[in-house]
Amino acid sequence: MKELRFAILGTGFWARYQLAAWRELPGVRCVALYNRTRSKADLLAKQFEVPATYDDAEALIDCEKPDFLDIITDVGTHRSFVELAASRRIPVICQKPMAPALPDAEAMVGACKSANIPFFVHENWRWQTPMRELKRILNSGIIGKPFRARIDFVCSFPVFDNQPFLKELEQFILTDIGSHVLDIPRFLFGEAASLYCQTHRVNPAIKGEDVATVVLQMINGATTVCNLSYASRTAIERFPETYVFIEGAKGSLELGPDFWLRTTTIAGTIANRYPPPEYSWADPRYALVHSSIVGCNRDILRALKGAAPAETTAEDNLQTVRLVHAAYDSARDNRVVYFPEYNPNLNT
Repeated sequence: MKELRFAILGTGFWARYQLAAWRELPGVRCVALYNRTRSKADLLAKQFEVPATYDDAEALIDCEKPDFLDIITDVGTHRSFVELAASRRIPVICQKPMAPALPDAEAMVGACKSANIPFFVHENWRWQTPMRELKRILNSGIIGKPFRARIDFVCSFPVFDNQPFLKELEQFILTDIGSHVLDIPRFLFGEAASLYCQTHRVNPAIKGEDVATVVLQMINGATTVCNLSYASRTAIERFPETYVFIEGAKGSLELGPDFWLRTTTIAGTIANRYPPPEYSWADPRYALVHSSIVGCNRDILRALKGAAPAETTAEDNLQTVRLVHAAYDSARDNRVVYFPEYNPNLNT
């Protein structure tokens, strides 16, 4: 298959890791970087030997004619850049969260569908090595039908040190980490039939919520509780690890600290450790997340080359976006949100 040429829009904190992850894969090459402050694009281009930089995205597309775009800009710009890609019929990848509001995300998906171009969201959380192993063991049926689960991303990591703009967000943890964590029950169990959420703002120096608890009733019958916090100190916190505990009719699965996965049945407990692959370019504090970028990019690249469908299409991720915004609605109104498409007997 031919080598695919792509361009990255946005050269902020995450762009260097996204670019480094692409370089781990054969058959793909970055040919240009865009940033509204071109000097920032120049700096990253020099570090990664990318031949061209721009401060005008349309000029980049016209001059470079990339095979696809990878959008890593501020969420408020995602819609305009995705619609630009759709207008030029260029396949596009977008970082999460897809958009600041659900109507924007729906419009983005619609624009790409009308243009008949692939649109993917870079949802890498499910590509973490221990999470893939958890899914594999769950699918084996060893613990039977799952009936309850807990998914915890609970820590005191100083996330605002690297990304100070997060302090200014009116909506914080549900859009930031919730976009990842609420994708996990979908990845494991399918869609949610209903949702209930409560939030808190513990840190007085930020505008948005830094704690959220979301209860999901999945269509497969499993009740799932997602705990999110950047305001908690615990004995077992290991940022950015997500812990999962699943109870089934025949046993349980537990993904705990340091990538240990325990399977418990009537026969006893089997424990195995599933650490992520190591890459020299990964920040040790984010190594688990950075390594998962490679797996996510690999899956999307296969789809771009027509070899297999991708897991994290924008149409699929739209369901996660709906969960995020339903969680805000639930917390604001203190009510359960039902999803009519999965509740056929619901009176609306």
